Amino acid sequence: MASSQAAPGTVLITGTTSGVGLYATKALVDLGWRVITANRNSLRAEAAAIKLGLPSGRPSQLQHLQMDLSDLDSVREGTKKLLNALEKPLDALVCNAAVYLPRLRAPRRSAQGYEISMATNHFGHFLLIHLLLDNLRDSARPVWKGASWGEEGARVVILGTVTANYKELGGKIPIPAPADLGSLDGFQQGFRSPISMASGKRFKPGKAYKDSKLCNMITTQELHRRYKDSPILFSSLYPGCVANTKLFRNTPRIFQILFPWFQKLITGGFVSQSLAGKRVAQVVADPDFALSGVHWSWGNRQRKNGRQFSQELSNRVTDPLTASKVWDFSMKLVGLA
Repeated sequence: MASSQAAPGTVLITGTTSGVGLYATKALVDLGWRVITANRNSLRAEAAAIKLGLPSGRPSQLQHLQMDLSDLDSVREGTKKLLNALEKPLDALVCNAAVYLPRLRAPRRSAQGYEISMATNHFGHFLLIHLLLDNLRDSARPVWKGASWGEEGARVVILGTVTANYKELGGKIPIPAPADLGSLDGFQQGFRSPISMASGKRFKPGKAYKDSKLCNMITTQELHRRYKDSPILFSSLYPGCVANTKLFRNTPRIFQILFPWFQKLITGGFVSQSLAGKRVAQVVADPDFALSGVHWSWGNRQRKNGRQFSQELSNRVTDPLTASKVWDFSMKLVGLA
């Protein structure tokens, strides 16, 4: 093997029935990784994988696990089944699944009564990470360092977004409002009806999505702070604007038509689902990404042969006091405290 290469491992990826998660699955299988997917409908996940040419009926390469991220009981049940079946520890966890419902007139609720964007995108993944931490700590993936073999700890990778980072132009877009958790009144009040927003203010469905992704990025930074002595590496990424995925299926039809062209011709931020999936796979597998606490980006304007870099994050993501409060409230709301 060449200098600084790592052996394939086992990874769990959430949300793989389409889009970035599906193509990340393909990219990692192509690299020799064993991929376990977690979705509400495992049969649909398998059908999507087969349609993309991925192996079927080969559990040593690809398996599908039923898990509804919006339902904390389903997360617990699915994780228990996974841990009972694993022969070796996971080497990576990719938190990718997300819902975006910008046209809702009223909040939709999870099984536990939480607003659905926050329940799926943040609470479900927050619980999943904690349930898998002990297993991930035992990972020891072989890494060839040029002269001898070494070991690398597991990686937890969370999909972020430019719209949750106020340091970037996309994070300042005022429609419906930038991501902002306010004074965390929604968390403090328990997030159940009539509370639907992290700030405790009036429901805005598009902002609810942004706020949940802000919580994802805050969680990455807080995991890095709290487990800095752990062998696990925690990072997030924005792979570019994948403007034609099913994430946008609940937006107006005209938006679905114009948005990809706007990203291609005006902003230059558009990336294909395939490229985005390969970038996720890089953050999971490549020794060049073996850094904790980094939010990886390739820039708003995608250039040929562009390289990754560590994106500067706004205080809304990095503030340790806010992060500690989000952590503590989340621990209570998912039943871990």
